[in-house]
Amino acid sequence: MLTGKQKRHLRALAHHLQPVFQVGKGGMNENLVRHVEEAIEKRELLKISVLNNSIEDPKEVGTWLAEEAKAELVQVIGKTIVLYKESKDYKTIVLP
Repeated sequence: MLTGKQKRHLRALAHHLQPVFQVGKGGMNENLVRHVEEAIEKRELLKISVLNNSIEDPKEVGTWLAEEAKAELVQVIGKTIVLYKESKDYKTIVLP
């Protein structure tokens, strides 16, 4: 579980990131989860956008992805999701 201070720090770091993945009309699937798990191991902090043509609710997508990828849901704002997971091999982010 992340504290409020840690989430605030991660939101500040994620502000300048571009979304790495997009959830479209294909919705949520295991293939997306596998790619998110691989990318979050390398980057630790990941931004995902939910496209307008998606029928999924961004909050549901964020919660589902966080559970499936065993990551922390930092923020869902509009159609943008921010996830964090501490990397085993590529640790770069130091939490306050």
